[in-house]
This record gives sequence, structure tokens and C-alpha cells, in this order.
Amino acid sequence: MIKLIISIFLGLGGINSFSQTPDKPFIHLVQPSRETNLVTGSTNFIIGSTCKTCMITANGNSVKIYPTGAFAVELNLHPGNTTVNLAAVLNGKTVAKKIIYTYNLPKPADTVKELAIESIETFPEGNLVLATGDKIKFRVKALPHCIVKTIDNTRLYELAVGETKGMPGIYQGEYSVKLTDSFTTMKIPVTITDSLQLNVTKETKHTFSVWSPLASDVALTKGRLAHLEYGLGEDRLGGAKVGYIDSNIVLKITGKVGSHFRVQLSKSRTAYIPDELVTLLPKGSFTPESLTDKWTVYGDDKYDYVKVGLFSRLPYQSYQFTDPSTIVVDIYGATNNTNWITQLQTAKEIKKVDYQQIEDGLFRITITLKHAQHWGHLVYYNGNTLIIRIKHQPENLSLKNLVVAVDAGHGGKNTGAVGATGTYEKEITLALALKLQKALEKEGAKVIMTRTQEQFFDNKERILFYRDSLPDLLLSVHLNSSEDPFRVGGTSTYYRYTGFRNLSLAIYKRMLELGLKEYGNTGSFNFMLNSPTEYPNALIETLFLSNLDEETKILDEGFQQQMVEKIVEGVKDFLNNCKEQ
Repeated sequence: MIKLIISIFLGLGGINSFSQTPDKPFIHLVQPSRETNLVTGSTNFIIGSTCKTCMITANGNSVKIYPTGAFAVELNLHPGNTTVNLAAVLNGKTVAKKIIYTYNLPKPADTVKELAIESIETFPEGNLVLATGDKIKFRVKALPHCIVKTIDNTRLYELAVGETKGMPGIYQGEYSVKLTDSFTTMKIPVTITDSLQLNVTKETKHTFSVWSPLASDVALTKGRLAHLEYGLGEDRLGGAKVGYIDSNIVLKITGKVGSHFRVQLSKSRTAYIPDELVTLLPKGSFTPESLTDKWTVYGDDKYDYVKVGLFSRLPYQSYQFTDPSTIVVDIYGATNNTNWITQLQTAKEIKKVDYQQIEDGLFRITITLKHAQHWGHLVYYNGNTLIIRIKHQPENLSLKNLVVAVDAGHGGKNTGAVGATGTYEKEITLALALKLQKALEKEGAKVIMTRTQEQFFDNKERILFYRDSLPDLLLSVHLNSSEDPFRVGGTSTYYRYTGFRNLSLAIYKRMLELGLKEYGNTGSFNFMLNSPTEYPNALIETLFLSNLDEETKILDEGFQQQMVEKIVEGVKDFLNNCKEQ
């Protein structure tokens, strides 16, 4: 059965990748891209456009054409093959397209019925380089009611079916690496033995080795965007970042999972770093540790500084807190030996500084600020001196005194989302960014643009550009996307650090005044343009380009201008709130 769902489009000018030819029917599909489609779910969508004056049918059922020429069809498929015949008709001329879907229900999992091992999973996933005490976790699917063993005769135990959703033959267990282990780059065998003492052996798909006592275990970070990650989790935005750190920082390496080295920050903290961001030092290099030396706290016309003397460039992590407004910096490998802190009256934003030795090798600096709003900070090294640079709150909180960075998302080969009419996200973000530039400049702001034309910029290039440009605020403009062109939509804003939340929230509240659906103000967001701590920043996902109604709105230049004006009003609200705090 095919269910046809229609959404009304308004006429629009401006951006549209596909011109309308009044005397020739056509069908342009943005989804699916192929005639034959193997799908894993029953709900699918046909999304595309045709000429504005055409008639179009799907399997003989009339599909309403909207003023843009866009259309969408929702399919609720039954198992097997489904053919959808689309036809566009104009003045007796017909253009047809055939789309075939094959939807097969997944086969239910079945018990292994012979002496065999069907699968072996190991955790953490990937090729591992291990240290003494590390654990390899095994999950094996095999013939039930047998004996399963792996390295060094380690027994894997069959789980009760209540723990495996009714599936017998699931075995689990762990192996702890011993001091005497010395295996190198091997796939680990797993053996199953039945009651007749017959056995079968299968190897893991990943390789394992023990970190050699002769191998280097100290590394230096390299590049301007070296970063630590909390763990091995992964999503479309990458692993959750601890934060960016300076170059030439000494790290203690204790293992490797896939392409990530494991880093020992303190006795109770580990992190991971991609291998391309470090250089291994020769064996015998000193591990990262240092006593703290004297401190100096002072300011200039834009920033306050906290300088902490160390004897080595140690890894660190910074946090923002509110109520009260504070910056916390943890220095890993540092031990307190600070006997005086020189504090000068030139510091304007720092209210006070404190420190704690949290545990062996973990030294914490707490900086309390005078203003409630965080305006940005940066942690870096000058030689072996750790510097925490804190931006002053601007004396005059009006746009005419500020530098605002406007980032038009995507560009060039990075096209972003695509709408039913074939419009790319990169085109609309550029149009919005240019309008936002004019609106901000009208308020007197100095505006820095990532791009003012169609071109590609890597996100890393954007971060470094703004690190060097030092804006007061950054606004990154994007559009969202979903597979569902009808039900999923709304406006949303995003921040990573709690000290910058107020900027994104003020913009979000203003955007909702346009009568848009709520999609939320989201924090701890792991988007690269939200990652800098140097300035308040907000990601603005204006609307869903994939949503048919919202594509109509965002392609209308008048609505684009309304949206831009709401963003500016949101920024002004943010600044006014800062005045009141």
C-alpha cells in the first residue's frame, strides 16, 4: 500500500537549483537517487520536484504539485518488491520514472546448531596495544552447552537466556593482561569444545599486542588543534572532546586502541588522542610531571592573565561554571610548590584565584570572575609557563563596539543538506550570512565573515581563522535535515560550554517569535565551531531544509530577512542581559 502525503508550497523566488521549464515536463528526484533500492524499513519517501504547471501521479494516484514544483510521497511498504511509477504530464507530453523498492524483513537470529563459533566480538573494539592490567572483553556466539576458552585457557561462560533475549549459546568473559605477557600483533584464538571432546577454533578479527618495555611511552602533541578525547565513543560529530591543548605538551602513553593512543593524565584519569596529533619521543624520555612555581596575576586593556610557572609543558583541561562565574583549569602531572601569588591591580575581570591539590598529579586552579557572563578564555604555554588568558567584558555592551564573526556553514564540496527542490544548504547559509552581515553592520558592528562567496573551508581552518581574528562573538548559520520531510522540523540553537549558553538561548527565544516549531536549545554540543573557549559562540540551525513547509519558508528572501532580524535582536537581548547582571 502506498500512502500519498502532500504539503503545500508557496511560490518563491531566489535560490532554486533547478529551473522550471514551462513547456516541458520533467521529474527531478533528490530521494531516492537510484531506480532500484534495497531498503531495511517499511517507511520510505520519494522527494523531488517537477514543473510548476505539471500534473504528476504515483501509480495512477494524483499527487498535488505545489507552487515551487516540489512534491513528496510517503511509502508504507509491505515485504517484497514494490514498484512506484511516477508520471509528469504537461500539454499532452509525459515524462515517466520507475522506482523499485525491495523490502525484506530481517531474518530472526537463530541458535548455532553445530559445533562452530559464529561470531567473536572484543571490547574495546579495534586493534589493541595493551598494558599490564588491561582487560580484553569477549562475547562469543557459538553452539550452546559447550566449553569455550580463549588465551591462556581463560574460560568464557554461557549466559542465561534471560540475559540474551532468549538466545542460547552466548558466551562472555574477560582476560586481564599479565606482567609476563609478551604477545605481539596476534589474533587471539577462541576454542569451543563439546561433550565428545571435539573442538573448533576461530580467531578474533582484530589484532592484539602488549606494549613492549622497549617501546616509547612518552609523546609530544603537535599542531595547533591537538585535542584529547574522553573515551572511545563515536557519533557523527566524532568522539567527545576533553578540549584543545597546546603543542609540545608531554603525554604519558599507556596503550593504543585502533588509531587512538591512550593517555594517562593522572592516577585516576585517562584520555585518548588520535595518533596523527602526537610524535613519540625516544625511550628514556621523562614522563610528564612538574612542581608548580610562582604565579602572577595581572591585566592589560583587553585581557587578564594568570601565569603559573612549571618545569614541563603538562596536559590540562579547562571548565566554565556559573553562579558564581568561574574558570577551572586542571593541570595533570603537577604538584603544588607555589609559595606566593603576585596579584596586580591591573587585573579587571579576575575577582580572585585559588588552587587545590586534588590528588597526586592533579593540580586545580579556580578563577572567580567579576561578571556573570563568560567572555572567553584561552589556556596556552609560553615556554614552560602556563598562561590562562581571560577576556574582559566589553565596557560598552552595544553592537557598534563589538566584532562579530558570522560563519556561513558548509560551502564548496561540502554541500550540506538538500531540499526537495534541489537547493543545497551551502547556498542558503551563504544567503543568510550575507544578510546577517548587513544587518549587524547596520547596527554598527564590525563583522568578520568565514566566506562571502561559494567556496570550501574546512572547519579546522575556520577555527584557526577565528582564533587569530579574536571576535567578540561568533554566530554559525546552518540548516538541519531529517529523513522525514513532513513531521520533523523546527528551529534550534546549540552551545557547548555553559558560560556561553545565554547567547544561544537569547537567539532561540527570538527565533520562536516567527511562529516556528521548537527543536530545542541544546548544550554540550560537540560541533567544531562550538568548541573554542575564546569567545561566546552559537550554532543556529535555522530550520529543517528537508521539511517541505520549512524549505518553503527559508527559500523566501523576505522570510530570510525576518529570520536575520530575529538573530540580531537575540544578540542585542544577550548584550542587554549582560548589562543587567
